[in-house]
Amino acid sequence: MVHYVELPGDRRYPVVIESLAALPAWLERVGLRHGRLLLVTDENIARLHLEPLRAALEAAGWTPRVLVLPPGEPTKALPYLERIYDEALRWGIDRRTPVLAFGGGVIGDLAGFAAATLLRGLPLVQVPTTLIAQVDSAIGGKTGINHARGKNLIGAFHQPVLVFADPSLLQTLPVREWTSGLAEVVKHALIGDPALFALLEERWADVMQRDAALLPELISQAVAVKIRVVMQDEREAGLRAILNFGHTFGHAIERVAGYGHFTHGEAVALGMLAALWLSHRRHPDLPVDRIRTLLQRLPVPGSPDTLDFEALREAMQVDKKALAGRLRFVLLRRVGEAYVADDVTEAELRDAWQFVLESHRATVTS
Repeated sequence: MVHYVELPGDRRYPVVIESLAALPAWLERVGLRHGRLLLVTDENIARLHLEPLRAALEAAGWTPRVLVLPPGEPTKALPYLERIYDEALRWGIDRRTPVLAFGGGVIGDLAGFAAATLLRGLPLVQVPTTLIAQVDSAIGGKTGINHARGKNLIGAFHQPVLVFADPSLLQTLPVREWTSGLAEVVKHALIGDPALFALLEERWADVMQRDAALLPELISQAVAVKIRVVMQDEREAGLRAILNFGHTFGHAIERVAGYGHFTHGEAVALGMLAALWLSHRRHPDLPVDRIRTLLQRLPVPGSPDTLDFEALREAMQVDKKALAGRLRFVLLRRVGEAYVADDVTEAELRDAWQFVLESHRATVTS
């Protein structure tokens, strides 16, 4: 399966859903010449999948320089960005040297930002290995690192020349990482595809079991939502903001709990519950029970009860999605249609957070 992202200025790149063995042929197809290639990955992916990829690249005439970094959100920070800079410059890259990000969202964002800034821009190839990266973060050109003040506050838009997603790589994901990625699939269904929402409702057991026959179609449908939004709003000037459904609360939850306490997907799942309450308050016809039931199927270990609401509210104020001090929330008019609201009151925020806590308790006790 192949989708294409088409952008202004005759820019175009493929999103390929295929076996990793086909990657070298696709590198050539997008115009990358054989030669040096900077491959950035993490220790977990290196242990599981690096050698077959390295062998395939070398057999196709590439000379990969591999940089293996620690896994996890703390790696998405300035010290590790500097490690990539040091390795690349020591090796003697030039502006034709591709950067291949082989990993999940952390590696994709970090290596992508390195590609955006080294020599004022290197070709970027995204080879995402997690569900959340395959359907969301690897597509659309958003790259960056975290700062002590919040997530993704330092970054750049830098579109890849190729996104290559192999569904079989997802079979080795830990269960928690798999369900974290499903939160983004659910998000895409809610903001842009009622048919995907119905598929998730009807085939949830198969989805949780990572049915090999279902995965390519699941990924393809979720990818199509992301691509459709990116093509209409590359730089997040308007429509693309709907991809942040659940993220205003979600990023605040991650920050207040401490990065790594909840996965990104778990935090977004909680954030989507808050956004659901705010949406239903404005649109009473929204099928809140169906949506809540689907969101409650996403397991969130731990207890959000311990998070202080005032700390969450303060964290939301410094979120990059805030505009002139006003919080912006992505809300639903109906399944498949989302919009941005900036009229949410503090009282509504408190009530939405109570809805999150009640929904989570109901999941834990059921």
